[in-house]
Amino acid sequence: MVSISLCMIVKNEEDSLGRCLDSIRQLVDEINIIDTGSNDQTKKIARKYTDRVYDFEWVYDFSKARNYAFEKATKDYILWLDADDVLLKEDQQKLLALKMNLDSSIDSVTMKYILATDEYGNITSSLRRNRLVKRSRSFRWIGSVHEYLEVWGNIMNSEVAVTHKSIQHDSDRNLEIYEKKLLTGEEFSPRDLFYFANELKDHRQFERAIEFYEKFLSTEKGWIEDNIAACRNLADCYYEISDKEKSIKSLLQSFTYTTPRPEICCRLAYYSIEKSDYESAAFWYDVATRTGVTSDNLGIQNQAYSTWIPHIQLCVCYDALGDYEKANHHNELAGAYRPNDPKYLHNKEYLKTKFPIEKVGVGNGV
Repeated sequence: MVSISLCMIVKNEEDSLGRCLDSIRQLVDEINIIDTGSNDQTKKIARKYTDRVYDFEWVYDFSKARNYAFEKATKDYILWLDADDVLLKEDQQKLLALKMNLDSSIDSVTMKYILATDEYGNITSSLRRNRLVKRSRSFRWIGSVHEYLEVWGNIMNSEVAVTHKSIQHDSDRNLEIYEKKLLTGEEFSPRDLFYFANELKDHRQFERAIEFYEKFLSTEKGWIEDNIAACRNLADCYYEISDKEKSIKSLLQSFTYTTPRPEICCRLAYYSIEKSDYESAAFWYDVATRTGVTSDNLGIQNQAYSTWIPHIQLCVCYDALGDYEKANHHNELAGAYRPNDPKYLHNKEYLKTKFPIEKVGVGNGV
């Protein structure tokens, strides 16, 4: 059985750190907590779980802090988490099984990162990250903000998931770091351009965001998932400044990188619905149900755009087109994901008025 060092960087995490460590403490052999300047009870809480608590002077560089944390590890493998992450019971069991059976030839293990779920427990946003890495490989973090762990070699995709349960977040922190880099004349990598544009978009600086998304895409050096996200975000920015034509062009540009993604198809369908073009909308929603991203893809995935959303909207489209059996079929498919959703239940009652009651709710059609 391999041994594991947990490495974390923290600052003012008194509300979430204990919850995180309670979910992982029995599964790791060492806990290293790197504090970057807390002025609350964070370090006091950390010391309840480990005596390996270290101070690191914050220098506006997340990679330097994370690399320092990795340097403190002494075990076979390093696991990294943030303070607002947890492992649910089933994932604790999966991690234990992984630890007991992990082949020492594995250099890195990816785990699903669950970013959000709906009120019915369906995962609505997730991605994969390299979470558990062999210490002897000396993998390093890169990037002062929105940092990433550069790995290579024998990589394994596991069934373990880490769940993000955010309590608080300094929403201006990352933007401030990028603005400082910009003022000093530091050259932005393609990745920096993309994430700076994301921060600008989140802060509703849409015209500046458009400028940096365009700069990012023009480099033609972006990771394919970032390229697709940039096109999607560009579309949102253009929509916010009432340029629908460029919004649609941005969505279509994403098709030059890979097959259509569900969230892009749903956005195109929405534009068709705005024009009461229900046939075109049904086409795009149908494509959304038939395409998706493989489970080993490291990009963000929003399963709702290939499941609940297109099916409930296909019900709307086929109702408008007068095809009530297809409308019922897709409403039932939507209900399989959110059986208590008011929209599904409303549609079900409404469709009873359109054809014999024995046909409603059996998923016929198509």
